[in-house]
Amino acid sequence: MMMTSDSLLPEGLLRREAGGATCGPWGRGRPGARRGAGGSEVLRKSLQRGVVLSAGSFLVYEAHKLISGFAEVHASFKVEEVIEQADYLYGSGETEKLYRLLVQHKNSDDAELLWRLARASRDLAQLSSTSAEQRKQLAYEALEYTKKALEKNESNFAAHKWYGICLSDVGDFEGIKTKIGNALIIKEHFERAVELNPKDATTIHLIGIWCYSFAEMPWYQRKIAATLFATPPTSTFEEALRYFHMAEEADPNFYSKNLLYLGKTYLKLNNKKLALLWLSKAKDYPAHTEEDKQVQKEALELLNSI
Repeated sequence: MMMTSDSLLPEGLLRREAGGATCGPWGRGRPGARRGAGGSEVLRKSLQRGVVLSAGSFLVYEAHKLISGFAEVHASFKVEEVIEQADYLYGSGETEKLYRLLVQHKNSDDAELLWRLARASRDLAQLSSTSAEQRKQLAYEALEYTKKALEKNESNFAAHKWYGICLSDVGDFEGIKTKIGNALIIKEHFERAVELNPKDATTIHLIGIWCYSFAEMPWYQRKIAATLFATPPTSTFEEALRYFHMAEEADPNFYSKNLLYLGKTYLKLNNKKLALLWLSKAKDYPAHTEEDKQVQKEALELLNSI
């Protein structure tokens, strides 16, 4: 209900009475009619009733604001609880449980929930038990979640990071031309993520992977890149190595794959001594995920080949 200043303030009623109109909430009569004692009593009671009604309306309004505010706070607490539970499941390697928890919130407007759902979708797609058809579906779902996360909060560094990752994943299903065509967009989102959070080792590592991929790109892919860009994206193993070391400095021993790529890059640069050092670290890294196991296997194969 809309309330005017007249309905909130008793002075409004007095102004109306002073104008000479005796019809209204306090009784009937001719304009300008003179009141006796009875009329004064009616006026007094009417004024009291007006104040009480106004106060009641005001209290209802304030109660509504209070309840609305409580609902917003409660909703905020709920999001925080879901995120806390999600992070626990992620840290425990409970990929399927994590996905089931977060997919219930796929229509959320919270960027923090959405990028975590994208990550969970991608992690589920990486499981060996996931079929090829499911893997493809999850990849596209994950990309949509990251798009929505960016729409809700462009300043969320993790949304940029996971958008870049998921866009790269989708390229695996759309062919090398699309994957190369998206390369600069992917790098831009990684760089934006680092700009927003310079301490995030994972994103720095991803830029290193991007550089490594373009450094070792075969000739036929370079020809495709040349048809897509006036100046095709390029990189070097030295540049990749710099990012892998930057990631390790930001968070030492944070990721088995960063250790592996440090070893692989030193191999590309013909530095066997340092390649052995980093590949050994990758081989001995505790395997918490299937990816860690794959890293251990590849590191061991490379060590045996040196």
